Amino acid sequence: MENSKTEKIISWITAILSAIIMLQTLYFKFSAAPESVFIFSTLHMEPWGRIGSGIGELIASILILIPATRWIGAILGLAIISGAIIAHLTKLGLEVQGDGGYLFILALVVFISCGICLYLEKNKLKSMYVRFFPAG
Repeated sequence: MENSKTEKIISWITAILSAIIMLQTLYFKFSAAPESVFIFSTLHMEPWGRIGSGIGELIASILILIPATRWIGAILGLAIISGAIIAHLTKLGLEVQGDGGYLFILALVVFISCGICLYLEKNKLKSMYVRFFPAG
């Protein structure tokens, strides 16, 4: 069953929003910006966590912008951003270095956007499930 035109538009909007947010953080992660170093040092994951999550976000961003792989990008984006949300709730706090909760809010936006993308791509997800786990 094909998605309606409205669902396709929403899927594109949420995919682009997720990708823009994830991609704009790459500069800070890959350039070892002080805030990124602080975050990953606090999590005892500097530098491998910072670089690894940046690579994961880059891959998720590319995949979510390609309609055929959008569901994979959404799953990857959800997984990565779930780690960020958990880190904020357990170790970092909602506000990091006086940002007013900006990074946490961006993480929530990415989580919700990826979730919507994945929901709208549920038919592709179901077909992949059936492909790998046929009834029988």
